[in-house]
Amino acid sequence: MNEKTGWLARAGALLNENGGPWGGRGGGGDSGGPRNPWNQPPGSGKSKGQSGPSAMDQLAARLRDRLGGSGGGGFGGTGGGNPWPMIRFGVLGFLILWILFTSIHSVGPQERAVVTRFGAYARTLGSGIGLTLPSPLESVTKLNVAEIRTIDIPQSDSAGANFVLTGDQNIVDLDYSVRWSIADPELFRFQLVDPESTIKEVAESAMRAAISNVSLIGAIGAQRAQVESDVERRMRAILIGYRSGVRIEGVAIKRADPPAEVNEAFKDVSAAQQEAQSTINQANTYAQQVTQRALGEAGAFDRVYEQYRLAPGVTRRRMYYETMEEVLSKVDKTIVEAPGVTPYLPLQEMRRRLPTTPGGSQ
Repeated sequence: MNEKTGWLARAGALLNENGGPWGGRGGGGDSGGPRNPWNQPPGSGKSKGQSGPSAMDQLAARLRDRLGGSGGGGFGGTGGGNPWPMIRFGVLGFLILWILFTSIHSVGPQERAVVTRFGAYARTLGSGIGLTLPSPLESVTKLNVAEIRTIDIPQSDSAGANFVLTGDQNIVDLDYSVRWSIADPELFRFQLVDPESTIKEVAESAMRAAISNVSLIGAIGAQRAQVESDVERRMRAILIGYRSGVRIEGVAIKRADPPAEVNEAFKDVSAAQQEAQSTINQANTYAQQVTQRALGEAGAFDRVYEQYRLAPGVTRRRMYYETMEEVLSKVDKTIVEAPGVTPYLPLQEMRRRLPTTPGGSQ
């Protein structure tokens, strides 16, 4: 309402200055009949043959002056229209685009968006389309919560060794990696200044604590899986205490060797230990075989004894026959029948005892 009143006041002031839409009311000029509003206003001091701006042109010029026009054309002041309306439309369009692009956010299915209002945490947006106040009132930081990140210790571009002291006062050179992801976007965004450096330092501390509980041989081979699980458990406890918003997915030891200066001697010791272990395994295998054979024979004897208890005479006779059969099957035999019967002539035995002729015949 105030804006309309202002426009009417401005138009009235312009009209009053010229004495109405038909020109000035005072001064010389023709006094009869209404004046033509499209001609030069009276009292301008110009001759009849001289042309000039009409009343409407003067009205338009004064409106431009009141609205901030320069009276000239363009930015140079020579012809053309007023540039300020175009500038106003450009600024308005820019503001509209700025609001649209900074208020509508697309969040991927593996992402979460942390919204801050004047730098303070406001809320967390899930996957989909999210709306916020335009920047700089509210800002959005998108975090990929599904990505599994990996930190190598030492770094892959590092040429130095990573020495750790074992429980038996030996030194082992370790290369290992830590896999982690974002569990809580709010805590991850505001709690840690440098998350990767913090995770790396926590991993080194946990690894040294875990290695100090095992021997060199255990750290290199037999207890490697135990060390990995121990480091993972320690790191989770520490990072939860920090309220870091980080989830430890796993720890993997990629290399565990003695220092390079004693590596060759250690390899010889390891080869001797492996050979000794192989011999022990062979002896254990042979002992198990002998034990199983003895157990089998004892079981067979127990079964014979059970039969013997049930029928001692029959069992003794059967055992006698079986024993004689086993013994006599390996020697030459001569069988003599009862009296009055022609004894068996051992032709095969006689054939073997005959001398052999040079031609090979008997």
